[in-house]
Amino acid sequence: MKTDTNQLYTESLYPYFESVLALTDEEKQSAAELFNPRLYKKKQYVLQEGAICIQFNFVVSGCLRMYKLDEKGNIHITQFIAENRWLTDFESYHGKKPSEFNIDALEDTIVLQITNDNLQLLYKRHPKFKQIFMSLIESCYVSLQKRLVQNMSSNAEQNYLSFLQAYSHIADRLPQTQIASFLGISPEFLSRLKNKNSE
Repeated sequence: MKTDTNQLYTESLYPYFESVLALTDEEKQSAAELFNPRLYKKKQYVLQEGAICIQFNFVVSGCLRMYKLDEKGNIHITQFIAENRWLTDFESYHGKKPSEFNIDALEDTIVLQITNDNLQLLYKRHPKFKQIFMSLIESCYVSLQKRLVQNMSSNAEQNYLSFLQAYSHIADRLPQTQIASFLGISPEFLSRLKNKNSE
């Protein structure tokens, strides 16, 4: 049985789900039973490279980043995810393969998590959720595809302006070093871009 607090967290999922398809009370209850809340403290890992990703994460509050370390120890950030958004390593989560990525908390972060086994159970109980999650995965794919094209076809300033547009909801919460890593530029160059665009 979930506590009232757990139930409160789970209720934050319903607006997202119902932006795709309306849910019955029974469907909401199934989701509440199969998602579990968890608090990650700032700098705590949600996933480490080499481990198998076993959770699909919905951020209730806080902010996560997903990144890869290269051979020189440089951090390459692929995503920032904050409230009402999802994050997982899809290849590791669905294929049960060791992950090539790390996910950690940039702030104290509360997430709702569902294992792949429980997600399949949710699909079996209520096939509607398969359509909802397919819509989610398609949206994630489109976003990553747009970022890839953006990086290939734009200069650093254009990429910075696109970042501000895409991440307007959290840009002020991110350290300059994190934004620079995401954009693939130095913090010093980012500072020059910020100064130029604030004139």
